[in-house]
Amino acid sequence: MITIVGLGPGDPGMVTRAAWDVLAATPLLYLRTAIHPTVAALPSGPVVQSFDALYERADSFDAIYAHIADALIARAASGADVVYAVPGDPLVAEATTRRILAQARARGIAVRVISGVSFIEPVCAMLGIDPLEHGLQLLDALDLVIDDRAGQNAAPDSWATLHGFDYTPPLLPFPLVATRPALICQVYSRPIASHVKLSLLERYPADHAVTLVRAAGVTGAACVAELPLHELDHRGDIDHLTCVYVPPLPPLADVRGPEGSAYIVGRLLGPGGCPWDREQTPQSLRAALLEEVHEVLEALDAGDDAALAEEMGDLLISVLMQSEMARQAGRFDLGDVFGAVASKLVRRHPHVFGAVGVGESSEVLRNWEAIKHAEREAKGAPSRGTLDGIPTSLPALATAQKLADRAARAGFDAPDVEHAWELLDEELHELRAGAHDAVQADAELGDALLALARLGWKLGIDAESALRAAIARFRRRFTQLEVLLGGRDLHTLSMAEKLALWDRTKREPGSKS
Repeated sequence: MITIVGLGPGDPGMVTRAAWDVLAATPLLYLRTAIHPTVAALPSGPVVQSFDALYERADSFDAIYAHIADALIARAASGADVVYAVPGDPLVAEATTRRILAQARARGIAVRVISGVSFIEPVCAMLGIDPLEHGLQLLDALDLVIDDRAGQNAAPDSWATLHGFDYTPPLLPFPLVATRPALICQVYSRPIASHVKLSLLERYPADHAVTLVRAAGVTGAACVAELPLHELDHRGDIDHLTCVYVPPLPPLADVRGPEGSAYIVGRLLGPGGCPWDREQTPQSLRAALLEEVHEVLEALDAGDDAALAEEMGDLLISVLMQSEMARQAGRFDLGDVFGAVASKLVRRHPHVFGAVGVGESSEVLRNWEAIKHAEREAKGAPSRGTLDGIPTSLPALATAQKLADRAARAGFDAPDVEHAWELLDEELHELRAGAHDAVQADAELGDALLALARLGWKLGIDAESALRAAIARFRRRFTQLEVLLGGRDLHTLSMAEKLALWDRTKREPGSKS
């Protein structure tokens, strides 16, 4: 049998009577660590054996905890009664207890847990807070550590592990809700405090007041210090008895997370909100949505990161507004939007989130088509033609290339690029031949543009982006042309002079981009 005893937060007076009786009666006591204030006041009877030496030899905390659990399980399996003591309460922030319980269940070994006072109670007493009043969150500091240890010590799907990849993922499940209070435990060193600070700065303002609590429950040693978040790692007295209390952000200050933006939009569209916003309808915001999409594309094409971040924010406002209007009407809400996105991404990427293997992107595309077909069947939707489902509101060139792609996947495609050139030449010839007839010219120009878009698709060129880039170049060059004119009227120049000036604009720096 294994008995796991909680030693309390550090004051010997907080060791429970049940724990003391077990500690006094055992001939051999195992300690995860002897570096704990209560240890010096333990009963003098048992022989004490700690695992502190492992902390000097092991590569990671995970390896230490695994070694401890394995050793104690092996001892119990041999028939010995094992008494193992840990700081605080055995079931609060104690990884070895979790490991021992799991292995003991698997091997049929009995385990008794003697509860103790955890660090939470004295910390809350020092802070003067009720942990349930505002939903106090508890987090291990290592779940916020982003370095080589993250992959070893954090859970496989933890925020720190994801953030520890060789690249920075676009979105991460930040482990705290910033509008609720949080207590971060096991901030046992200044380097760990530094990592915690950097992680918290991704969501909280640098001057957000946090409270560093040290040695809670240890008479004569307990201390509390309030300081701005950016100074969290400046103190020299941070040790294994240190934790950090992070007060909640007001909803309007939670500006770096989706919840804050959703709250603001809810206020704008709710009672006492903005009169203009409250007068809008999903249809009245349609034009703004389209405009924001184009402004995002413009910022993207310009390579202006600051503008791109701002314009994507404006686009997000449209999504939030539409979702809040739908929520108020009882149609759907923002959770449904997030749910649809998440389920679709997971469902359509079985090669990432499932057991499907793919070798190249073409296989991914084939899988997507099969998955989308299965989704339509599951919804009972009628079978669609090859060209169905392309939005009619797409720009014409984008639609043309979508049509070319769909037709090609169905087997209707020019055999090679040269044939696509020939089709374009044919359409241009017909356009020239029919230019005298307005109706015919209109149709022939459309055919020529379609052939040109299909050629672009064959060459791997996004026709819409290429045309936008060409328009931007024309704007820059024409603006430069007006500068070169020096106030002269363009109408007074000969064609040769105009062409000469135009050629000069092409030689200006950046004219090709």
